[in-house]
Amino acid sequence: MIDFTLLQWLLLFCCAMLIGMSKVGVPGVSMIVVPVLAIIFGGKASTGILLPILMMADWFGVGYYHRHARWKYLWKLLPWAFVGVGIALWVGEVVNDEWFKNIIAILVFVCIGLMLWKDNQKGRNFFPDSWWFAASMGILGGFATMIGNVAGPIFAIYLLAMHLPKNSFIGTGAWFFLIINLSKFPLHIFVWKTISWQTLKLDLILLPGIALGAFLGVWLVKKIPDKTYRAFVIIVTALSAFLLLI
Repeated sequence: MIDFTLLQWLLLFCCAMLIGMSKVGVPGVSMIVVPVLAIIFGGKASTGILLPILMMADWFGVGYYHRHARWKYLWKLLPWAFVGVGIALWVGEVVNDEWFKNIIAILVFVCIGLMLWKDNQKGRNFFPDSWWFAASMGILGGFATMIGNVAGPIFAIYLLAMHLPKNSFIGTGAWFFLIINLSKFPLHIFVWKTISWQTLKLDLILLPGIALGAFLGVWLVKKIPDKTYRAFVIIVTALSAFLLLI
């Protein structure tokens, strides 16, 4: 598991850094990681590699923004998200790895589309604060996070529709993903069997990369123009997802 080439190690540390950056307010950057790990490890196995990395990075976001969480929105979303996780758990058991990678790629493309759509809806609100909106976003987000760890844009659309300020947006999201990722952990161990002592050892080796990414993320947000950065992320992510379909 840890017998990689130098290039593979560099890619893994870059992935860990990108995850760390995504948890300190650099939106969308972690989308690149999902197809890259799926190419290296295979679709289903990559989700077990990525989950502990996300869990370690979640603590950075929760540690800094935990006081700003709006729990009433979490209680509306979490039960439906667990339903989505359950559906994805079943899907992951009945499809082969080739289809698993295809599903991840499709979800990545859907999430890219949602990111672009969200950017074009600034100042508009088409969704009521109702149970059906929370239910649909929760189920879709739960499915996406279990299958490919790509629920970020879906959850972002829900919180933006609630008109949360920036700190509450980040704090609520940090708690949501920490809770969901912790609940997925035993499922990956005992049901999908994608997490083992070997994979956890690899994840711990990548912890410095996560921390470095968190610090770099704070610096980069101030330096790189938002439009340029987001365009780069979307293009690279789309290309990576396309490779999964080949």
